[in-house]
Amino acid sequence: MSNITQKGSDEAEFAKPLYTPIKRRSFFMYAGATAGATALLLSGCDDDEGDVSNPTTTGTVNLGSGDVGVLNYAYALEQLEAAFYAQVIANFASGFSADERTALTAIARHEAIHRDFFKTAITGAAASQIIPGLTPNFSAVNFSDRGSVLATAKTFEDLGVAAYNGAGALIQNPAYLGIAGKIVSVEARHAAYIRDLISNGTFADNTTVDSNGLDKAMTVAQVLTAAQPFIRETINGSNVGK
Repeated sequence: MSNITQKGSDEAEFAKPLYTPIKRRSFFMYAGATAGATALLLSGCDDDEGDVSNPTTTGTVNLGSGDVGVLNYAYALEQLEAAFYAQVIANFASGFSADERTALTAIARHEAIHRDFFKTAITGAAASQIIPGLTPNFSAVNFSDRGSVLATAKTFEDLGVAAYNGAGALIQNPAYLGIAGKIVSVEARHAAYIRDLISNGTFADNTTVDSNGLDKAMTVAQVLTAAQPFIRETINGSNVGK
């Protein structure tokens, strides 16, 4: 099984880019309600919220195996979400209120932080195995239409939560599992907010929470099938976690 080799404490080394430096960011959980929270920026990351640097040309990207494959898998999804929200906030569709714009801007920042966290962490621990920047394909999204933006955001947020839930069982290193748990909880807050913007009270309906009160999980194959139309490269995740 291929795993990332860390220097010193696994948790300290992997989490280090997330902890320094610290900057304040605002997060707004539900429409009309705000709660200040501290978001953590990565050391050395760009403040650019668009596509990650060095985008690839179209082709096949192999996520790899073992823990590094799982981390690349998360990195690929965070790239997609960060690029999407960067485009959303660059030119908001009409119909979004001031509070909604503020909340979506906070979500965009969170996704950029997640993306850059994975990029920095994997580069520091397994530079030869990190996937390159991906090329998003948002041709099916009408960024001028509030409904299209929210429907796509719901797809990405629900998919992200289900992906993290499904990938948890594939992670070998418990330190990585702890970090993933902290990120998926933020993604779930995003998903709940977006769902309630579309239809109030649907933040935890039976399409996302099962009869046991648990968030649904998806396999790597299921997630990549759903995400693939939004990515120009072909993503191969057949060895993730193996």
